[in-house]
Amino acid sequence: MCANDSRAAAALAVPFLIRIAADPHHPHRTVALGNLAAPARARYFGVASRAEFLLHRSGPRYDDYYDYGVEVTGYPAGWSVAAARAAITAGTPLLLPLLDDFDSVVRIDASYALATAADPGHTVRAAFAARFAKEQDFMVLAALVLATAETTRAHPHRPATAWIREMWQDRVQAPEVRLAAAIGWLCLTDEPAPDTLHTTVDVLATEERARAMDALPWMAAVGGNEPGLLRCVRHMLHPEEPEPYSDDPWAPGP
Repeated sequence: MCANDSRAAAALAVPFLIRIAADPHHPHRTVALGNLAAPARARYFGVASRAEFLLHRSGPRYDDYYDYGVEVTGYPAGWSVAAARAAITAGTPLLLPLLDDFDSVVRIDASYALATAADPGHTVRAAFAARFAKEQDFMVLAALVLATAETTRAHPHRPATAWIREMWQDRVQAPEVRLAAAIGWLCLTDEPAPDTLHTTVDVLATEERARAMDALPWMAAVGGNEPGLLRCVRHMLHPEEPEPYSDDPWAPGP
């Protein structure tokens, strides 16, 4: 709860959570890893548009609280987001080995956390590529694609954008990987979505597959009354479609 809504209360815990996550013998390492990235993201629940999905705002805006939103504590969320990202960046050497962990959930959550780190030297992106080259689990592969897209959006890199485009076009790749790449590429470019992308997504984005992809923290955060992938597809490729009905008052709005 603090990590998602009161980041100022959680940001200072991030360095300690990183150390717990990096300890292979700690009984709560997966819980720590699964929560340490939340303070490093602002206003991301229910966000599914090309303009904002995978977006890192550049830093706290002291003259505009609403760029990040205001926490329940009254502080601008940007202050604590910046602190959490700085902590994750400093903890990168401890987090990078988790990309090779035996547990696929750890590998997914490590990529989710590392995607928020500052990476001007492309060290994190290179680690994602190295893991992708030997990864066998298709859901982890999809996570690595989304993580690469997120860090590339923060630190533009044309070869990475071109690689992500190749991924959604590559029929040898698992459908989950191609779908993650399609979403990632849409967020990295202003180009109109080509017909081939529309066709790829419309064929591969089944309800069953979308629900399975909610195992990816990016997609879990997007969804509300529909799977996260389908919400992204609707917002990015079919904006004319209405929001699905929900009687949940807390479900994300349009």
